[in-house]
Amino acid sequence: METTETFESLVRAEFTPKSTYLNTASNGLLPARTVAALHEAALLRAEGRPLTSLYEDVEACRAAYARLAGVPATRVAAGASVAAHSGVIAASLPAGAEVLTAEDDFTSVLNPFHVRGDLKVRAVPLERVAESVRPGTALVAVSAAQSADGRIADLPALREAARAHGARTYVDFSQAAGWLPMDADAYDFTASVSFKWLLGPHGAAFLVVPEDFGGLTPVLAGWVAGEEPWDSCYGPVAELAHSARRFDLTHALFTFAGLRRSLDLIEELGVAAVHAHDVGLADRFRAGLAVLGHEPVPAPGSAIVSVPGLGGRQPELSRAGIEVSNRAGNLRAAFHLFNTPADVDRLLDALAG
Repeated sequence: METTETFESLVRAEFTPKSTYLNTASNGLLPARTVAALHEAALLRAEGRPLTSLYEDVEACRAAYARLAGVPATRVAAGASVAAHSGVIAASLPAGAEVLTAEDDFTSVLNPFHVRGDLKVRAVPLERVAESVRPGTALVAVSAAQSADGRIADLPALREAARAHGARTYVDFSQAAGWLPMDADAYDFTASVSFKWLLGPHGAAFLVVPEDFGGLTPVLAGWVAGEEPWDSCYGPVAELAHSARRFDLTHALFTFAGLRRSLDLIEELGVAAVHAHDVGLADRFRAGLAVLGHEPVPAPGSAIVSVPGLGGRQPELSRAGIEVSNRAGNLRAAFHLFNTPADVDRLLDALAG
């Protein structure tokens, strides 16, 4: 476990924000090591050097994400977006199957099930997901932390309810992976993008599947999904990968080159330390809001704080060098490892003005 001094020194060495950046729920900042790796990857292409190391980066990212998720790397697929992973899961369901979702969850978790047109997609308030699983529910699909306001799903209750009714579970950790401890083995399917709390570039997303692949068909499979990718470039793939790599999409090599270094940093710091740091800052903000007479959306234990009625102040805050989001009229602040108590206080002072 990192000491506070080591945590702070690592963070200072990696980040040089030019603003008070409180918007990781939209995009995480890139560490210096990641920027350097992206530059080197671009030079490989520019100078015509072999790209072997970039393919090695993909496998290093797969292994690092597997460690964060608590599963073997053989169960991790490397793709490009949560929407694509959701689409593979949606394609596996029989016509008429019921999918239980949370109201106003992020579109990438929901829309692939809706566009099928022949599924029964039912939405209930996040707090009622577990109690709403019923006989005949085929799949429960929900984000671990809500993008709009940071509310954390009661995943243990959801898991137990799903098991009791024979339903499968699909959890999107995009707003959680990197700061919230993750146990992907507790669910049938999990996914996450990498450009938020995992601090990577855009263009990579992971899918965790069961050892037996959970009945999924790799409907998006290309050559990288072959057991021997370089022997699978022409004609139909003769032999799909024996691991979750059969669900891989063609890799954005530059992205994985940078992401490898970002994941290294998350592992060096430790998710437990990042969690304590992030949630501590969010709680400081909540306490300050109470003093100002503002009540955020209840989301205890979350690194994301959403304040009703203040979203319209986002443009003026941005002009003042404070980056937050406006989500449906709510001001959303997201706290991550490069933030400090001074950042929280600066936002509070601006809101008090």
